[in-house]
Amino acid sequence: MNFSKLAAHLRRSINLFVSPRKSVLWLVVLTSLLLSGCVKYDVGLNFHHSNSGELVQHIKLGERLTSFSGDYVYAWLDSIENRARKLEGKAQRVSQEEIIVTIPFSNGQELQTKFNEFFSSRNSQKVAAKPNETDSELPKVESNLLLFQNNFLLLVRNRLIYDLDLRSLALIASKGNVLTDAGAILDLEFSLKTPFGAKTIPLTEDAVTPEKQGNQLVWRLQPGELNHIEVVFWLPSPLGIGALLIILFVWGGLYLRYTFMPDPRVAFTLQPTATVELTQES
Repeated sequence: MNFSKLAAHLRRSINLFVSPRKSVLWLVVLTSLLLSGCVKYDVGLNFHHSNSGELVQHIKLGERLTSFSGDYVYAWLDSIENRARKLEGKAQRVSQEEIIVTIPFSNGQELQTKFNEFFSSRNSQKVAAKPNETDSELPKVESNLLLFQNNFLLLVRNRLIYDLDLRSLALIASKGNVLTDAGAILDLEFSLKTPFGAKTIPLTEDAVTPEKQGNQLVWRLQPGELNHIEVVFWLPSPLGIGALLIILFVWGGLYLRYTFMPDPRVAFTLQPTATVELTQES
């Protein structure tokens, strides 16, 4: 996922401040700063129906983080904007430290393609490293989303499977010394909003338990762990509903025509007979 780049920037920023003589002092200072949380990263899928939805990203960086490594994180936010535009999305820059990205999709296959392309580790790991930087290698984060759909005329059954491997973000360290737990820095959430709600399928031990908020499910993702999400939900099918309405409209027209109006075939056969009788009388 693309916040792996942010983890590398955090690590690089910490390296700038830690020295052998002041390591203990900076350890105390940085820990007190980071425990309050530095990055709030929310990813949401909003489904309107089977042919309409949007992928929404809301990222908010703490002031403490930007004060330490502003140039890095601002460049990271700029790269998110560029990737969103390439996928026909838009980005709203609420402030210099906060951004909301919206990427629309029209079907399940398009969602799967755009989601996996946006959060591809290949895109996340394109960082220009300097030759002298030994810690420039980015932590490897694997993200994969699958969506299986079955059409039942009026409704479409959806099965969504999302795997996010955050084990590489377990610790943020400098020169082998652990500074802080990544969970204290990264506040990560994944949400799913559907018209009829959704039902989770906890088949594995690493499945994340969500919090239900109306028709929305919210999962708190755990850095340092393998996060697995599997859920089933139903969506209305505009194509099936439209076809049913057309059938009902045609059937209703035929019913009214032959129930409350005379049969046009009878009227057509009676008209020539009346003409012949009038001709004979004249």
